[in-house]
Amino acid sequence: MNTALTTRLATGADLPELAGLFDAHRQFHELPSDVPAVRAFLEARVASGEARICVAQREGQGALLGFALICPTWCFGRMARTAMLNDLYVSPNARRCGVGRVLMLAAREEATQMGAVMMDLFTAHTNTEAQALYESLGWELDTTLRYYSLYV
Repeated sequence: MNTALTTRLATGADLPELAGLFDAHRQFHELPSDVPAVRAFLEARVASGEARICVAQREGQGALLGFALICPTWCFGRMARTAMLNDLYVSPNARRCGVGRVLMLAAREEATQMGAVMMDLFTAHTNTEAQALYESLGWELDTTLRYYSLYV
C-alpha cells in the first residue's frame, strides 16, 4: 500500500529518532557518529529558535523518513528576513519516493511562515541528484556570488 507522505514541524518527542537521522547525515558527510551530542545540539537549536526542523513520514506510520532544517537569518541588502535551508536528509530506504520534494515544499512554507522573502542553500558540486530536485522546484544556481568559508 502506497501511503501518502505528510510533513510537520518536529517536536520534543521526535528528538530520539531525529538525532539518529542527523547522526546518519553527519556520517554521510564523513563526520564521526555521536548521537548524544547530536541530540543535545538539536535540543539547544530548537529551544533557542535558531532552527526549525520539518520532518516527513508516511501517513499513519511513525517512522521519520527525513528532515529539513531551516535557520532564520537576515539579508541586510534587502533589509528582510531570509532563511537558510541548512540541511536536508532522506533515509536511504526512503529515497526516490518523493520525500525530498515534500520536505523542500514544507521548508519553503515554514520560511514563508517566519516572514522570509528568500531562501538559500548550498550543496556539494557532486550532489547532482539534489541539484536536479532543487532546480525542479524553481531554485536557481547563483552564478554571480562565490561562497567562502573560514574555519575558526
